[in-house]
Amino acid sequence: MADEKMEMGEVRASLMSSESKPVRPPNTFERLFQPCLGELVGTTFFVFIGCVSVIENVESTGRLQPALVHGLAVAVMVACMAEISGSHFNPPFTLAIYLCGGIEMNMVAPYVASQLVGGVLGAAMAKAMTSRENFAKAHGAAFALLQPNSEIGRAVFGEVAMTCLVTMVVLLGAVNAKTRSPMVPFMVGCTVIINILAGGDVSGTCLNPARAFGPAIVSNYWNYHWVYWVGPIAGGLIAAALVRLLLGDRQIRLILK
Repeated sequence: MADEKMEMGEVRASLMSSESKPVRPPNTFERLFQPCLGELVGTTFFVFIGCVSVIENVESTGRLQPALVHGLAVAVMVACMAEISGSHFNPPFTLAIYLCGGIEMNMVAPYVASQLVGGVLGAAMAKAMTSRENFAKAHGAAFALLQPNSEIGRAVFGEVAMTCLVTMVVLLGAVNAKTRSPMVPFMVGCTVIINILAGGDVSGTCLNPARAFGPAIVSNYWNYHWVYWVGPIAGGLIAAALVRLLLGDRQIRLILK
């Protein structure tokens, strides 16, 4: 009995010492530079893997191969980098998260810059890995689906609607306290997969200007490149408005609090 009392006392003492130990606040590197590095590294590998899946796509698999690769890559990178940067990897996500109070304004521009640089690095890595023939045939995984006689309006609408959907999943799954879920990496990855499977033949399903910008730089392919900025940014803003005005909890919602 005496030994048990001594052990219990030691456990209580260790718990009290751990509870009373002050938590060190994050330093400048952890607050400013590490999140940007997380966005840079995460976007680099997401774009790299995504581009390779398109460049080396086997025709018999159709949209399935790029859909699975992009979705699973997003899920993995979100799960790995969530505690470092929040795992945005997408400028519209960053803008929407800022509008919903999930990130400070002074981090928006560094995040977006890190994502765009990461997109270029990822596309360059894909070019280094793949054959010249396949790279040229796929325009470096730039979005070459749209042609002069295509219906650009349908493509823009598709990018707006599908980006709105995935951004709402991000905001409701990671930012909104009422609906926050540890399943958000899986949810975002699945949303990317179903979007590509559903809309791949309409717009190519970019949903991310950084994913479009990197291959466009590396392959110098700019046809209808603006679609993959206007559509995703508009979709992200619409999702932020829906959460900010209607779907968010009392801390986020601006009306009917």
